Amino acid sequence: MSSATSTSTAAVVESFFTRFAAGDVPGLIDLFADELDFVVEGSPRIPWSGRRSSPAELEAFFASFGQVLGPAKEYNVTATVIDGDNAVVIGHNSFEVLATGKVFDNHFALHMVVEDGKITTYRMYEDSYAINAAFAD
Repeated sequence: MSSATSTSTAAVVESFFTRFAAGDVPGLIDLFADELDFVVEGSPRIPWSGRRSSPAELEAFFASFGQVLGPAKEYNVTATVIDGDNAVVIGHNSFEVLATGKVFDNHFALHMVVEDGKITTYRMYEDSYAINAAFAD
């Protein structure tokens, strides 16, 4: 692992969360490579679960949050570990599902791989049980 690689990975991860917090969907999409392994496991009831591979799919993914969730009640990154091209981010968030009025608390781990300044792997591990329950009528 080179120091330059770690710095580049850290910079991309920091930029990702800055753009996510600002709702900068075009800026977020620009951080991803053309060839991408992007997976969020979860129930089909959760609008953002599934695999994506194209810019249009990424745009729909990031736009879905504002369409189905209220503003974050809490969103904290508690740890970030960088090892070369790999980044693991640990955090917690809480949102209200607009359709049901239910609030979910979600502890998450996000694994990203950054190559040549672009995110090539995005794997979100979250409390899909709690999120699914919040979407249930």
